Amino acid sequence: MLRITLPSNNIEERKYLLDVIFNQFLKIPYKITLSKKIRDEYIIYLENNKSIIIKDYFFSLYPNNLEYLHIDSIPQNIDYFSHKLTEKEIPILFGKTKLEIKKESITSHIDIFATIFFMLTRWEEHVITSRDNHNRFRAIDSLAFKFDFLEKPIVNEYIEFLWNILIQLGYNKKRFKHNFSMVLTHDVDETLAYPTNKKFLKKFIGDIVIRKKPLLAIKRAFEYINQKKDPYDTFDEIMDISDRYRLKSNFFFMSGGTSRYDNRYNIESLSTKKLIKKIKARGHYIGFHPSYNAYNDFKQFKFEKEALKSSSNLNIVSGREHYLRFELPTTWQIWEDNSMQWCSNMAFANHSGFRAGVCYSFTPFNILTRKQLKIKEKPITVMEVTLITESDSVESFEKKINYYLDIVKKYNGEFVFLWHNSNFKNYEDFSINKMKAYSAIYEKTIKKYIELCK
Repeated sequence: MLRITLPSNNIEERKYLLDVIFNQFLKIPYKITLSKKIRDEYIIYLENNKSIIIKDYFFSLYPNNLEYLHIDSIPQNIDYFSHKLTEKEIPILFGKTKLEIKKESITSHIDIFATIFFMLTRWEEHVITSRDNHNRFRAIDSLAFKFDFLEKPIVNEYIEFLWNILIQLGYNKKRFKHNFSMVLTHDVDETLAYPTNKKFLKKFIGDIVIRKKPLLAIKRAFEYINQKKDPYDTFDEIMDISDRYRLKSNFFFMSGGTSRYDNRYNIESLSTKKLIKKIKARGHYIGFHPSYNAYNDFKQFKFEKEALKSSSNLNIVSGREHYLRFELPTTWQIWEDNSMQWCSNMAFANHSGFRAGVCYSFTPFNILTRKQLKIKEKPITVMEVTLITESDSVESFEKKINYYLDIVKKYNGEFVFLWHNSNFKNYEDFSINKMKAYSAIYEKTIKKYIELCK
């Protein structure tokens, strides 16, 4: 068992870090001792009496708990550090690029804990107030984007760094191995593209008048007239693929809303109930997709969750926010207070990458109440909409998906795959035939995952 001595300030934040790192990620038992004598370092004692000293370049500057929640606390510049104990170059957010290695101890001037806390809690999203037109924190405002490490799971890299230090000092316990896994998720924004002729006409006119894309209108009309099946009704095809590889799909349904982005189908309608019943019968999962304004509205969230629970006759425990709207720490707290078991909200809508810097599930931390939550966050690895808009061809799209799949495999993490049922055949100004080329990558990715598991 490790013995870890901590300074006596920001205790809840420090305890949270130790739980995530040693309990959730590394599965190493430890015991905490608080000390008023040490102020600017963590000391980790191994059973062989050797020690790791991690210098504290963050919390030691803010001894009054929430004092760090200020935009000036975000690093203005970062360095990079490369060593045999690190994986190539790792970005140094807090501390110095200095590692002192002695026979009985290793002292890291890289503040491992502050960086992991920064990434997992997302506290920068609380102190930076700029937002996009959907009131979402923008990827371009993140430190990870500005310094080009958004596409790196730096928390995983830091965990490897810490593990390598332990091994260097003679830690001889067998390492816990995470299970490389794939979580298939599908946000059901719409069950049908054209539930009525009126809906078709509305989209057709919108293509011409609003989107000013007459060619899209012509394509839509051609596909609507010649369709054998509604292009959004892809549920059987998605489940067929999942069944083929013995995986389960999670379908996140909407059940209300107060904005123009909601209520595209009725959770109480016979057709929706029949669809949910079919998904249940085939052994796949039903989850929750809260409406556009429910991300920071507890009552709205609760009302919609209960509606879905009643309609599906299921205990609803998982899901994802509509439009990836997320307010820190309010959204996580709402999910927690509604007894949800896991959510998957950590991704930027307009840029791929590791928003929380990690490819493992983890329990969030409410930075304002200073309490660790019980709900698990499963960060999104790939959302098809994001990668399609970032890619200039089907080939580059596939290459980028494979890049993320390989990274998650490297750390035996969770590859959380989001592909909307409505984008399996059609996507914005793509024709059905063009979208088929993209959606073919969906099954290819799953097939590659299965091969990587062997």
